[in-house]
Amino acid sequence: MPYQEAFVQLWEQVKESVEEGTFAKLTMAKTIGKPDLKNIFVRPVYSESSFRVLLKYRYRLREMEDKETEMTLEEAKAILQSHLRKPFTSLIVFTTTKDLLFKINKKGAASVTENLPTFQNIVEAERDAI
Repeated sequence: MPYQEAFVQLWEQVKESVEEGTFAKLTMAKTIGKPDLKNIFVRPVYSESSFRVLLKYRYRLREMEDKETEMTLEEAKAILQSHLRKPFTSLIVFTTTKDLLFKINKKGAASVTENLPTFQNIVEAERDAI
């Protein structure tokens, strides 16, 4: 299955886990080559009025400071999609009920495998004090 279609299906499961309150974290990893960007992390920020996420860019070079931005889930989706395949070839969705591993092969096909959950509890992202 083309990775774009597989990502849409995976994202439905992400939204479902948010609605159920089981979403723990999302991590993009395994880059092609050695780009400056090493990982992208998405952590939940629950509040009484809405659900938001903290998107964090982690860079390979220690001199480059990590960047964090709070946003909606849909805004995070657009950013993650823009980084699929170039440079990231894998994405892991952690929920309290299961882990989902999304991989893109060299031909651009994707696979999603389900594993036992890594997290038993949800740890909300800590926001920087303003």
